[in-house]
Amino acid sequence: MQCEMCGADSKVPLKRVRIEGAELSVCSNCARYGTELQGAAKSPAAPAGKQSGYIQAQVPQARRSRDLFDQLGGDLVEDYAERIRNARLKLGLSQKDLALAMMEKELLIKKIEKGELIPEEDVRRKIEKELDIKLIEDSSSESLDIHQSRMTTTMGDVIKIKKVKK
Repeated sequence: MQCEMCGADSKVPLKRVRIEGAELSVCSNCARYGTELQGAAKSPAAPAGKQSGYIQAQVPQARRSRDLFDQLGGDLVEDYAERIRNARLKLGLSQKDLALAMMEKELLIKKIEKGELIPEEDVRRKIEKELDIKLIEDSSSESLDIHQSRMTTTMGDVIKIKKVKK
């Protein structure tokens, strides 16, 4: 198994730890940077059941922070909620009409347009198709030399750990 923070291979079971709000399976060296979750399995947890087409936004709409992972592939544009609403209004569709055309719930469209939810990949594609818009940033102008070779990027590749003087 591989530590999700530093990428090191571990022969012993990994610990389930919460670091900066994210639950990670990490080696014993990286576990000290977070809080070990009690009652959690020591091996990577199975993914939870898929919700109905969206991911709950963790950051307020005002400014969604950008990080290295957003730059690796195309990512959702910052103003996705505005673009969706403007394109829908331009076509003269109500939120209910758009939801019916996409075969999704009206509440889903409302929350996406408010910026409360970030649409999953399949929902994003449906929106782009129905409204004839692009919601993914073009990453072709960015440098692609970041870990392109044999390895995947881990938290250890992008985290900077400050050592406190005692």
